[in-house]
This record gives sequence, structure tokens and C-alpha cells, in this order.
Amino acid sequence: MMVWPRISRAHLDTGTLLLAAGLSAWLLWRPELIQGLPLGLRLPLVVLGFWALGTSFARPLVEEVGMHRLERLVNAAWSHGALWGFALVLVGRAWLL
Repeated sequence: MMVWPRISRAHLDTGTLLLAAGLSAWLLWRPELIQGLPLGLRLPLVVLGFWALGTSFARPLVEEVGMHRLERLVNAAWSHGALWGFALVLVGRAWLL
């Protein structure tokens, strides 16, 4: 029988922060992933990326300071999903280019 290791909340937050940092650096290195899109597709992608990366970078600070209303917002399941969705869109764009 296989035993799955328990992953703590701190490990998930660290992984999310590392993913957000990696995506940010990648976009600085390859801005054509978003710039090459027409404005109708680029604008929603920029808003999604702004939200996903912003909540990922703000999450550790919000939890440490104890801003409860903001903490509920940045820890929502759809905030985590937005980051992974944004990452998948960027990987897909890079694969097509």
C-alpha cells in the first residue's frame, strides 16, 4: 500500500509563490506571449495575470499581518485556480509560438 506524504499549507504557499515568480520572470523574458494577441484576447489575459500573480505575491503578507477579509479573498479556491489557469495559457502560447 502506498502512503502519500502530507503537504503542509506552508509548502503549498511556497510552491505558489515560486510559480508566480517564475511566471513573472518568464513574462519579462518573453513578453511576446501576451503582446502577440489581439486586444480582445490580450486584455482579459492581462487582467487574469494581474489577479493571479498579485494574489500569489500578496498571500504570505496578508496571512502574516492578519487581514481577515483579504485573507478569505486570496485563499479562495478560484484564486489558486486563476494562477494555474494563467500558467497553462502561457505554456500553451509558448508551445504554439
